[in-house]
Amino acid sequence: MWVTSVRRVRQKMFEIFFFVHQSYILYVFFYIIHVGVAYFCLILPGIFLFLIDRYLRYLQSQTRVRLIAARLLACNAIELNFSKIPGLDYNPTSILFVNVPSISRLQWHPFTVTSNANIEPDILSIVIKCQGTWSHKLYKELSGGSQTDSRLQVSVEGPYGPISPHFLSYENLVMISGGSGITPFISIIRELTFQRHQQLVDDDDRKMPANILLICAFKHSTDLSMLQLLLPLTSNTSTTSNFSQINLQIKAYITRETEQQQPLENTNTSLRTIWFNPEPYDMPISAPLGPNNWLWLCVIICSSFIMFLTFLGILIRYHIYPKELTGGPSAYNYTFKTLWDMFFVCASVFLATSVVFLWRKKENDKQQVKKVQNLELCETGETESDARMSVAETTEVHFGHKPDLKSNFPNP
Repeated sequence: MWVTSVRRVRQKMFEIFFFVHQSYILYVFFYIIHVGVAYFCLILPGIFLFLIDRYLRYLQSQTRVRLIAARLLACNAIELNFSKIPGLDYNPTSILFVNVPSISRLQWHPFTVTSNANIEPDILSIVIKCQGTWSHKLYKELSGGSQTDSRLQVSVEGPYGPISPHFLSYENLVMISGGSGITPFISIIRELTFQRHQQLVDDDDRKMPANILLICAFKHSTDLSMLQLLLPLTSNTSTTSNFSQINLQIKAYITRETEQQQPLENTNTSLRTIWFNPEPYDMPISAPLGPNNWLWLCVIICSSFIMFLTFLGILIRYHIYPKELTGGPSAYNYTFKTLWDMFFVCASVFLATSVVFLWRKKENDKQQVKKVQNLELCETGETESDARMSVAETTEVHFGHKPDLKSNFPNP
């Protein structure tokens, strides 16, 4: 397992890395047989929680999600826009695991969520920068299709993320990124614009940074198109286009070019949007257990543990106890006891999780009266142009050198 975790082996032979790491199941199995029932009880809570989490992730990953559109940038970056239920809330910098079976059925890759659950209640977006074999194959597959009548089967796990947007507690916010590292800050900036908009609408004094500085370094000028992703696919100009309200300042550094090739507001000319046709079995992204996810998770944990104790009690009373009563404490094989315990743990977790998951999925499908629609860009023409000009006016571009942090943060 350690050898296959080496970066060169993991990147070149991912399938070997993946299958070898599944041997943790054999490791746990033989470990429990070796130490016996007593030590197995010490790690039983962790085993229960791990199995429930892993099985829920597996059930969620079996659902094909609805992919609305993909935006292809000249810098070999892709923005994938998925449909999600309005009740699915997540915080900025969350992570979504993505699997594309047409490229690889085994590979699951984590990507930062760039959309905002408040601004975009029906859309969840991620950005993928082509830096490996998997991402290059995805870009080639998308760029080779037409802008209409396109299909791509995708499965996801998540999103997973922080409990709260902690960055709102700072007086001033400075974000420094290099290349594709700008993606977490896209979701942060969208959240800041929403919070400022709500602050003006509600006329309250909610705490948020007074000044925001984004320092980003890119290799080529085409990478400046990443800044256009600050605007969502269906941008609501009242909340996203006016970056002056949050005192946003962007300093972009192009390290491998000495002069500007084209104005910043024209870097999106090669941006291409591909719309995908809905499939009948595609579903919007939702929490595995729907609304009140934590409540139903507690139901699974409690019911599976009670089920495990019930199965174990029946086994001991009607199978093990009669043999030990007549033949002594050592009449029943110690290894068989351990195997029975492991079997009942897995059976109770799978039964309880499957019942709750399928029942909640059926209830969620009934509540989704609103069908997944083909979204179209509503803000076009002059409105969209004004929004993109807002990004250009906020950005200061430097060529031929890296960011000088000492000049940006002089000593007091």
